[in-house]
Amino acid sequence: MLKIIIIVIICFVLFRILKQIPKREVDIGTDSEKRAADIGTYGEKFVRYILSKLSDEYTILDDVVLRTATGTTQIDHIVVSKYGVFAIETKNYRGEIYGNDNSQEWTQIIVTDVTYRKRWWKTYSYVTKNHFYNPVKQSLAHMYAIRKVLRNWPGIMVVPIVVFAGSAVIKGVTSQYHVIYSDMLLKTIQNYDMPCVSETDVDVIVKTLIRKDVGDEVDHQSHIQNVNAAKQRYNSKIVSGICPECGGSLVRRSGKYGWFYGCSNYPKCKFHVN
Repeated sequence: MLKIIIIVIICFVLFRILKQIPKREVDIGTDSEKRAADIGTYGEKFVRYILSKLSDEYTILDDVVLRTATGTTQIDHIVVSKYGVFAIETKNYRGEIYGNDNSQEWTQIIVTDVTYRKRWWKTYSYVTKNHFYNPVKQSLAHMYAIRKVLRNWPGIMVVPIVVFAGSAVIKGVTSQYHVIYSDMLLKTIQNYDMPCVSETDVDVIVKTLIRKDVGDEVDHQSHIQNVNAAKQRYNSKIVSGICPECGGSLVRRSGKYGWFYGCSNYPKCKFHVN
């Protein structure tokens, strides 16, 4: 009996020691820009691997940079087929994700169990909350940029998709667009099975997108500056009481969760900010 008790105690001690070894996890909000870039690159490579399983009917373009009225926009992946063009924004996060189509930012909540060093038998939960730009708005911006480039094909369908490639839980997200896990990506694309352009058009569309890609002309730092400048203009409108989506006025309103500012053109425009 004593031997069993000793073995149980040893196993328990080993378990607590192993639990203190830090795990390698995907996260955002890190101070290291290089680490954040590496995390994003890994997610994009993983999604690219998934997309490679599509049939020859689909052409995949990676890391496409298109010019916009306010600068440039970078699209992780564009899939071109006779069934439509798919603009894919990849997010490689963990934790619980909350947000909706109209929010300016979404929220990431990470709960981590931490063990006391001196009192290894005790643990507590540490909650981290991060915010990141609404990926649906990001994906819609990509859709508009593609439509502008492909204006000679007004009938073509351009589908925005946000893919979470990490271990994130997106049950706290409400969206009318595709916000999905990576294992749903192929099925989401393949569900569009009605041709909207000819195979000849597909070849021309692919060549057009490649020709309009300015990734070799615009360095990464310039692209980041363009993105930051666009965000500043967006935030400046909000501070001035102007809806950045439609140009209406922001009106103070009371809702279920307290006071907020919503667009005066509601319900046509559902933009709001707390």
